[in-house]
Amino acid sequence: MIDHTGISVADFDKAQAFYDKAFAPLGAQLLMMVPGEYTGGVKVGGYGRERPVFWLHEAPAGPGRHYAFTARSRAEVDAFYAAAIAAGGRDNGRPGPRPHYHPDYYAAFVFDPDGNNIEAVCHVPA
Repeated sequence: MIDHTGISVADFDKAQAFYDKAFAPLGAQLLMMVPGEYTGGVKVGGYGRERPVFWLHEAPAGPGRHYAFTARSRAEVDAFYAAAIAAGGRDNGRPGPRPHYHPDYYAAFVFDPDGNNIEAVCHVPA
């Protein structure tokens, strides 16, 4: 039911470097930057696979939020976690099964540079 969402980031360039690396294993990338004349010069960019669905907006970051992104395989979850940690993310839950959510729930969690809890999750049975 969610068409798209976004977060505020304190340093757009730092956040972009993190998300470029963290989202690559999920097949997502920065697809669009909104021209500055429409944003008052504020950096706004959208990530996705086919169209922008997750937006970064440079502004004072608010309290941490949680966003879960669909991985197509458990290997993608593992690769997301490795890429996010290598890009400066902080561990908030290594890749693995989460049977307390669902028997087929396999996920990894990292904090992005602004303290948001970013998750990659796969619902495909092992």
